[in-house]
Amino acid sequence: MFKRVIYIYLLKDGEKPISTQTFRVNEMIRVPEVRLIGPGGENLGVVPIQEALRIARDAELDLVEVAPGATPPVCRVMDFGKFLYERAKKEREAKKAQTRIEVKEIRLRPKTNEHHRGFKTRDARRWLLEGNKVKVTVRFRGREITYPELALEDLREIAEELSDIATIEQAPVLEGKVMTMVLSPAKPGKKKGESQPKAASSTSETPAAEPQQQS
Repeated sequence: MFKRVIYIYLLKDGEKPISTQTFRVNEMIRVPEVRLIGPGGENLGVVPIQEALRIARDAELDLVEVAPGATPPVCRVMDFGKFLYERAKKEREAKKAQTRIEVKEIRLRPKTNEHHRGFKTRDARRWLLEGNKVKVTVRFRGREITYPELALEDLREIAEELSDIATIEQAPVLEGKVMTMVLSPAKPGKKKGESQPKAASSTSETPAAEPQQQS
């Protein structure tokens, strides 16, 4: 007879344990016969359940029902503890890959003083290093809108300060009284300086220093 085995895993915060009840194992499999897959993946055909249990026991492994809906059910001889560990690892990796990238935002005024801009730039650097995008927003008030080049200069300086870790995803764009630029984390191998903002323009006659204005 198989001994009862308790599988214990160290889980990370918020991680739910994988229940062994998802699978029927060893004597929990109560059918007269099964289609058996050996430990090396070989198809051993349809065998009585007692024969399948004997094969698993002789190999010092477990008999695990992997396709209960088949006729007859499909079972595999395997190390069930190792199987659960690898399954949990794959789920963690899949969850990590699905982590949503956030778009953080820093807000400035035209020609923000250097000290204040430094604080904002440090926030942007931290967010970029965490893998997030950063939207840089400059808001105009009153007649400030008549001098968009002031805001563009701020955006240029921020992009240059962050050029070692970021690239320009969206060049400076002026919409109403707001100018925005979006930075993305630089991909490995990206050369410094490639993130220098070039203002988007609709025609070649538009000076490079002018941001694209949208209505």
